[in-house]
Amino acid sequence: MTTTNLHTFHIPVMGLAFTIDTPIRVAHYGISSVISIADDELIEKMRAFYSKKFGILYQEISQKKQDHRAERIAAYLNLVDLIVKDKFEKFKIELAENKASLENYVAMLPNESGVKKGLELLMNDENTFKENIKSYLQENLTVGDIDVNIMTKVDKDNFIKEEQLPVEYNDAHAALRGFANSNLNSSVVLSAGMNPRLFAYFKNFPAFFPDLNDHLAKKIILKVSDFRSAMIQGNFLAKKGLWVSEYRIESGLNCGGHAFATDGYLLGPILEEFKQKKDQLIQSAHDLMVKALEQSAMHVPAKPLELKITVQGGVGTAEEHKFLLEEYQVDSVGWGSPFLLVPEATSVDAETRSLLMNAKEKDFYLSHISPLGIPFNTVRGTTNELIKQHRIDENKAGSSCPKKFLALSKEYGMEGICTSSQKFQAFKLADLEAIKDGISADVYDKMKFDITEKACLCVGLANAAYLENDIKIKGQAQGVVICPGPNMAYFDKEVSLSDMVKHIYGNAMVMTDVDRPNFFIKELKMYVDYLIHEINGTIIDLTTAQIKKWNTFKNNLLEGIEYYQALFSKTNYFKQDLNTIQKQLHTYKAKIEAIEIPEFTLV
Repeated sequence: MTTTNLHTFHIPVMGLAFTIDTPIRVAHYGISSVISIADDELIEKMRAFYSKKFGILYQEISQKKQDHRAERIAAYLNLVDLIVKDKFEKFKIELAENKASLENYVAMLPNESGVKKGLELLMNDENTFKENIKSYLQENLTVGDIDVNIMTKVDKDNFIKEEQLPVEYNDAHAALRGFANSNLNSSVVLSAGMNPRLFAYFKNFPAFFPDLNDHLAKKIILKVSDFRSAMIQGNFLAKKGLWVSEYRIESGLNCGGHAFATDGYLLGPILEEFKQKKDQLIQSAHDLMVKALEQSAMHVPAKPLELKITVQGGVGTAEEHKFLLEEYQVDSVGWGSPFLLVPEATSVDAETRSLLMNAKEKDFYLSHISPLGIPFNTVRGTTNELIKQHRIDENKAGSSCPKKFLALSKEYGMEGICTSSQKFQAFKLADLEAIKDGISADVYDKMKFDITEKACLCVGLANAAYLENDIKIKGQAQGVVICPGPNMAYFDKEVSLSDMVKHIYGNAMVMTDVDRPNFFIKELKMYVDYLIHEINGTIIDLTTAQIKKWNTFKNNLLEGIEYYQALFSKTNYFKQDLNTIQKQLHTYKAKIEAIEIPEFTLV
């Protein structure tokens, strides 16, 4: 069964808090979005907040309950589902009775939408409008998907006192259980790579397997950075009888939050490979899934289930949006960071939203503040940065680490410790002081910075929702961490939901920066800068593997440029910018060719 969404864009997960209630805000318009279910404490606070706001009975789920995490997540998702369904029914009544509301809604729909054209015909026929509008809305409007995100690697072991709990109480496992036990008919987005233990845990939940009508009550979306990764993970799940309903391709660097750089593979060539090999991806997974289901004596679909390909990362104009839909035949395009300036869509406190509006291109950067040790896109000047630096200056570096979601380092004990915690940094700084006399001042400063740079993401990425909704924040001050992609630099004002959606479809313009580069070129620049930084910043002894990786990275960038040169010589898009784009490609090609990669020599 093929499902059709009203919109050709979706709002991806952003941080812990920024899309925590986005479905409540936008799903009744048919807009799909993704909730992070990493922070059950934030989730419980938001459930209390929205229960009160909508007059729904609330009973706290205490942290003392052994399965509190899964229960909190399921309860909040059920509440969101209830609120969205209620808003959707009321919204359809409003559209049927208020023509101004209907006109505003129609203006937000894609220009090619059959639903939009049908509504316009009804609105132009006053004789039959009242007679037919209710039934038309009932038959054709759909609510946006309420999807959830799990970072597969954020799967901390949990303990009661000294006793380690069974693996199903690990953070990601419990989050999956919470989603599986909820009333939602939607998808879980799995990001950050493969976690075999977590993937195997899906078998415990029948909703992820096809029923007798080949319907999946709950679906799996994999966020991937290239085709090879998609094939490996998809086939791994298929061998367990599980179907991946969507591959969500994300730019390796030109994205928000954690950045997983590919080996120089650029977004355009990656999308081309998915386009050319989609049938192979489908058939391979189908054959493996059929075999697994037969062995388990479960229902076997006669033909492959629906599979969507979507993309996100750095898209900023209607032309780029339409180009991706048509050139690569993707099913949807993710628009993330620009929605941070849309109060109707995302949960961002006023101070942070002001920071985003006033930040320039130079202020957005790829940092190493994440305790996960993965590059992390952020912006300079956050309240978290200021508070963190104050503690460093006072010789009190590190966080009190109240939530411990990222307490994944086992360097100082099996329970795990977070590298942004005061405890961890105290150990590391003490070790550094012990060798201080044997290293230069520059090396000492660099090593100290690397230790204290880490930020408390568990609290920092959640605080915006507390601040926006006047929910009391307990414990040590952390301020707000925010994780926009570099594309945020070209959006500099607060925007209404209606205007942002119109911007996506080419019916309005909310950007004022005319010098914004094409999103493919922006990503290319980031990859070139990344390679140069990696080579220049390596102070450890080189290995043949590292040198081989850099050469592969360089060659893949050059092949990507060749692909773009051919693509932009034949496309009907970006006509006004084609000469500039080709010149930029030529410049970057020369820059890459000039990069000198060290040769390995035995001493």
